[in-house]
Amino acid sequence: MSNLHDLKAETLSRCDYNGKCSYGGMAQDAAVLALQVDLWQPSSISYVSEGTVTDVHIPQNASRTLLAFLQEARIQYKVLIEDLQKAVENEKSLQTQRNRRSLSEYNYEVYHSLEDALLTYKTDPAMRKMLNHLYFYIMPVFNVDGYHFSWTHDRFWRKTRSRNSKFRCRGVDANRNWKVKWCDEGASAHPCDDTYCGPFPESEPEVKAVADFLRKHRKRIRAYLSFHAYAQMLLYPYSYKHATIPNVSCVGFAAHKAVKALRSAHGTQYRHGPASQTLYVSSGNSMDWAYKNGIPYAFAFELRDTGQFGFLLPEKLIKPTCTETMLAVKNITMHLLRKCP
Repeated sequence: MSNLHDLKAETLSRCDYNGKCSYGGMAQDAAVLALQVDLWQPSSISYVSEGTVTDVHIPQNASRTLLAFLQEARIQYKVLIEDLQKAVENEKSLQTQRNRRSLSEYNYEVYHSLEDALLTYKTDPAMRKMLNHLYFYIMPVFNVDGYHFSWTHDRFWRKTRSRNSKFRCRGVDANRNWKVKWCDEGASAHPCDDTYCGPFPESEPEVKAVADFLRKHRKRIRAYLSFHAYAQMLLYPYSYKHATIPNVSCVGFAAHKAVKALRSAHGTQYRHGPASQTLYVSSGNSMDWAYKNGIPYAFAFELRDTGQFGFLLPEKLIKPTCTETMLAVKNITMHLLRKCP
């Protein structure tokens, strides 16, 4: 399939794999669909089974064939974005009008500002307590090269941009490249897959740099938070296996309170729980690695939304997402200052 920017028109469909086919039949059919579609949610065909709600992106020239298959198999579906290319072009047009599409002039502080925290230091006792007692290490962009590529070539690029000596496909899923059950369930060993785990753990310089930093400071670090899209979930370990972490009472309570605080801003509903049960099993991710390396509170946010816009969240929803997420982060941070192992 061509890269996104080469396609004239595309359709995004939500398919509910809850038809009358058997589990084995559905797995076989899903494998056929994988040849025609780009999975948005979940990230791998291995997660698709009977009853799974799946977001897929398909080129327009394949839409009739796919929709005919869905109808024949009595699989419920809903078209969420009729013309994805048009939606992308509309987004670019709005960005150009605001003169923010140029990377050299892009202002991260439009959405990533610490000004609010600093301004409320004198008036907000909670913020003052956090800043007086804790250090914050903030990385606005983890996958810098991949992020740059998403601005210049492929709006929906998710991997790094490292080269492969045997394949033309580039990049590694940076959240499958950590040394914790590396390249096991939920990761792919094929360089052309979106969930490619890489040739070896920490093969990507981005992952290696952050892992080295965390190893150096792990005795001082109490929490590790990572942010992703999309699903509206607050996840904690384990992701690579179905098991309960030793301090689940503290971590689970912190997640519950954080989701409640988040909802208070705009009513956005988040699910929370162990990643393997709440989302799916995946190996080699940073959250599990942080927890296994002695950081007691490790969370992964899956931000807005639940599929209506998917990876093409409108700009008008970015600020509300930041506002509500900050409430959750603040709540987790305050939890760290309480006595809970």
